[in-house]
Amino acid sequence: MSKVIEGLYYSETHEYVRVEGEMGYVGITDYAQHELGNVVYVDMPEVGDEFEAGDEFGAVESVKAASDLNTPVGGTVEEVNDALEDEPGLVNKDAFENWIIKLKLADMAELDDLMDAEAYRKFIGE
Repeated sequence: MSKVIEGLYYSETHEYVRVEGEMGYVGITDYAQHELGNVVYVDMPEVGDEFEAGDEFGAVESVKAASDLNTPVGGTVEEVNDALEDEPGLVNKDAFENWIIKLKLADMAELDDLMDAEAYRKFIGE
């Protein structure tokens, strides 16, 4: 059974957003990292890049597959998780602790289009 955390927002493409003020920390869900297997590379955007909700912002590669990353909400990249460059497997250790990008959110109302924890559990069949 995958870990799903209350208070986060979830997308149908298995990314989450943890909101702190006007910032959103975006990463892949525990379910996604389980499905991918051992993560060996995380492709991240540059600080300052701007994205709209649903845009591809990078990719995660594992020994089994590669998967595009889509931002659940629009915003400007304020920070990338540099630790993942040297240790991409941190995503497997704790996907929620090891976010991929930090965005300055463009429109808080976009969060309303995402799933809460209960809806995401149903979506993944748990």
